[in-house]
Amino acid sequence: MSDRMRLDRYLAFLGCGTRSEVKDLLRADRVSVDGASERDGGRHVDAGAARVALDGKLLCYKRHRHLMMNKPAGVLTAAEDARAQTVLDLLPPLYRACGCMPVGRLDKDTEGLLLLTSDGALGHRIISPKRRVDKVYLARVDGPLGEADVRAFAEGLQLSDFRAMPARLEIVSSAPQEAEALCTVQEGKFHQVKRMFSSRGVHVVYLKRLSIGPVPLDPALAPGGYRELTDAELEALIACTTPSIPTDAQGGSHA
Repeated sequence: MSDRMRLDRYLAFLGCGTRSEVKDLLRADRVSVDGASERDGGRHVDAGAARVALDGKLLCYKRHRHLMMNKPAGVLTAAEDARAQTVLDLLPPLYRACGCMPVGRLDKDTEGLLLLTSDGALGHRIISPKRRVDKVYLARVDGPLGEADVRAFAEGLQLSDFRAMPARLEIVSSAPQEAEALCTVQEGKFHQVKRMFSSRGVHVVYLKRLSIGPVPLDPALAPGGYRELTDAELEALIACTTPSIPTDAQGGSHA
């Protein structure tokens, strides 16, 4: 499928600069198309096929980009904020230019796996409770946890404004003053995991998201680190958010 666009838009889409900066790059003879110098920003190129280079270095075009980040505490899950650092501030211009946005949110003090994508439809499917995509968190709380809490999570906790969907609670350790557990939810309303624990009489003192669906946080990523998803990770995410089509005994699909 052809992605034809103006050369100046192509360069801006790849984070090479603002529109005025891109014009300067072209005027300075720093851009080439298929091996030939090009100064006309209005020239249309096939983004998926043209060999566009800046200062002799080939640029890599992708229609969509998908990232995982190890979100550090103290950073907002937002596109921009006048007073606080956001997750997009941790990325190079390329990803903001091509439209990457966070998939769902992590609280400011919550760490761990955050996905970002320029494919809004995929992002919506990942966070939709209807798709039942597991999100696994490691939680540390300021009191003990027991089997009664495991059962309560599994039944679905009634919070002040909604009833949470059934969740899985796996206790890692428990002592009178502190416990650690893995919590798996399939929805992500405001402060939901913290509120679920609070409803059981304990408060979260540390929270980290470990995985989303089939994609775990890469242990090689330091806080604030990021990388693009591998093809296998992306395919697994797409598969887990795409409903299967039932077939009848003869192999035909049901309309």
